[in-house]
Amino acid sequence: MPEPHTPTHASAAVAERHGAMRTLAPWLRWGTVAVLLALLLLDFAFPPPLPKARDTSTLVVARDGTPLRAFADRDGVWRYPASQERISPLYLQALLSYEDRWFYRHPGINPVALVRAGSQWLRSGRIVSGGSTLTMQVARILDPHTRTPWGKGKQLLRALQLEAHLSKREILQLYLERAPYGGTIQGVEAASWAYLGKPAAQLSHAEAALLAVLPQSPSRLRPDRHPEAARIARDKVLRRMQDLRVWTEAEVEDARVEAVVARTLKPPMGAVLLAQRLKRQQPGAARIVSSIDADLQHTLEERVAAYFSHLPGRTSAALLVVDNDTMQARAYIGSLGFADRQRLGHVDMVQAWRSPGSTLKPFLYALALDDGLIHSESLLVDAPQSFGGYRPGNFDAAFNGPVSVAEALRLSLNVPAVDVLDRVGPERFSARLANGGITLKYPRGATPNLSMILGGTGARLEELVGAFAAFNRGGLAGRVRHTESDPQSDRRMMSPGAAWIVREVLEANPRPGYGLGTFDVGSRPRVAWKTGTSYGFRDAWAIGGTRRHTVGVWVGRPDGTPLPGQYGALTALPLMFEVIDSLPRARNDGVPPPAPADVSEVDICWPLGLAMEPEAPQLCQRKRKAWALGGVVPPTFPERDARLWNAGRERFQVDAVSGMRLSADCNKPHQPGSAEIARWPALASPWLPAQERALSRLPALSPDCAPDGRDGSAELRIEGLNDRAILARAPGSVRGARLQLRALGTDASVQWLLDGRWLAQTRGAQSFQHDFDDPGEHVLTALAETGAWTSVRFKVLP
Repeated sequence: MPEPHTPTHASAAVAERHGAMRTLAPWLRWGTVAVLLALLLLDFAFPPPLPKARDTSTLVVARDGTPLRAFADRDGVWRYPASQERISPLYLQALLSYEDRWFYRHPGINPVALVRAGSQWLRSGRIVSGGSTLTMQVARILDPHTRTPWGKGKQLLRALQLEAHLSKREILQLYLERAPYGGTIQGVEAASWAYLGKPAAQLSHAEAALLAVLPQSPSRLRPDRHPEAARIARDKVLRRMQDLRVWTEAEVEDARVEAVVARTLKPPMGAVLLAQRLKRQQPGAARIVSSIDADLQHTLEERVAAYFSHLPGRTSAALLVVDNDTMQARAYIGSLGFADRQRLGHVDMVQAWRSPGSTLKPFLYALALDDGLIHSESLLVDAPQSFGGYRPGNFDAAFNGPVSVAEALRLSLNVPAVDVLDRVGPERFSARLANGGITLKYPRGATPNLSMILGGTGARLEELVGAFAAFNRGGLAGRVRHTESDPQSDRRMMSPGAAWIVREVLEANPRPGYGLGTFDVGSRPRVAWKTGTSYGFRDAWAIGGTRRHTVGVWVGRPDGTPLPGQYGALTALPLMFEVIDSLPRARNDGVPPPAPADVSEVDICWPLGLAMEPEAPQLCQRKRKAWALGGVVPPTFPERDARLWNAGRERFQVDAVSGMRLSADCNKPHQPGSAEIARWPALASPWLPAQERALSRLPALSPDCAPDGRDGSAELRIEGLNDRAILARAPGSVRGARLQLRALGTDASVQWLLDGRWLAQTRGAQSFQHDFDDPGEHVLTALAETGAWTSVRFKVLP
């Protein structure tokens, strides 16, 4: 019978171990908890020094990503925002293959790499290969440490801490933005632009290898200072990429041939004032994408600097190019020399309030067209006139007499513009401009008045360009946009028909020096352009538009002091045409667009301004082709303050035999018949040929008829200078002949013109003195506000 079973020594040992484990389990459990709590407390007490939500440099880029201007952070470090999507895959391959192949697998430290690096150091007494992972390098960047065992241990702990707080993507993002590249440059994007002049998304194999190795020793390997050392380090990376079969042998060989060439470090400074403006508008943005065309901006900055280099000191300039379709700015130059203190280069003249000169005139004529007041060939009179005490003159001090709306606009004549504004109303015109996006600024206490059309107000280049685009956008003005996210805001400035007519008028104005038929300009885009010069030569303007772009140029002194001799057509206009000729164009840019349905071409007649009447040819003294809007052909404006003469159709009775005029009370029998004439505005008389004056004159009244009150024109005579006189200076005198002159035959105000230029103003028989010292033949004209006038011809001897 077998013996009963008894426990063996092995069973006893197992039981003893189980007992020990049961005894140790609580200690292990609570010990683990204690360690974890300690780690949590340490993590809470010594949190990882993670960067704030955004502490990279603010980078303003062009529409294609080219940096325009970078703003260093508070420590003066150039650090551009970067992400894996905007970095070349070649760089990421080189970085991860050369620096940390197991990045996505280790917990922040690579024990195998650390043991290998330690054994190599023990055997050779020097560092052969590093054991740092990318996470450890990020830890060192965020929390620099000493090269001691304690410092290394701190780095290891920080690496583990980073892995616990951040994802691999976030850790890699920190490295891409903060890896040191020498000097104050951090991050691969900043390094790529600083050393290579290109975005990190466009790196070649050689460039990717170079930027991957530079952070190992940024000062020693800087390619702008040590190109040979940089090349050796780069080639080492290339060999590693080939050995690991990440890149092919052919790719590596091609990369090794590529020379290490680096630019001189210089932060980008393109569209500096726009970049500053966008940064101010978006203070928290790391990367601001503007609408600027980088190549165009660079080209125009160089052109503007060269073009205006000869201008006197303290002079600045501004240029704005806008795409008509999107209203996005393609080039923005706010000043001439951002760092030039003498020129006040820090002042953005694109946004500055300046006197607009004559640049508002196209908008005025467009409004008058929409109001049915004018057509393109309406008769206006460019002669001395008084508008409630306001007496404007022209830029060249000369007058042209009868002119059309189109001629008045192309020649930028002041008196006709003031005449039209007086009939439209300054307040209403100002309100229409405001609705279209042009905010005008008046002196304190001032309101819209007649001087506004000649520059007696303040406007900004950006708003003028946005409104001027309406002439190529069917009458829609727009707010200039500087980023894709800016909302497009279009406003109705004028009807499509008025925009088309005014643009046709402006485009018909040939470029200075380009007479009709002298040059073949068929390949060039049609340009509707207008210049302006403010009072005292303080501002020179040129604004022009094509089908695709609108360009505005301003030249002057930011401090508002005069710039004698510089005016729009001389200073700003040539640059505007240079810019327009350099812009991208399409095949059909030179083809005029068809007229809107409500625009028609009609034959009109002066002086009435109405459509031609075939049955009354005597009323058509000058025939013209005009653009009319909505079928409306308005008559010539009625005269202002002319008591004796009025333009218009005048009907009367004549004797069929003698042709003399009859009144209602005649003593003899006559064979009456009716007749009519078209009279010119009285102020136009001095500029009319004798034949046209005769056609507008009433026939003489028959002697047997009582006066009918129609012979009201006073006869004016100049006293002090005879017709055909010859003047000579007194012997030994340095000045010309001095004459005392006055007009006889009127009590009204008299304007005196010398060769068509304003000379003086008198009233009634009041006299004035003038020295005639310009040799040659001259014409002196006295023009009363009643319409009466006379002139004398004379000659001044040398």
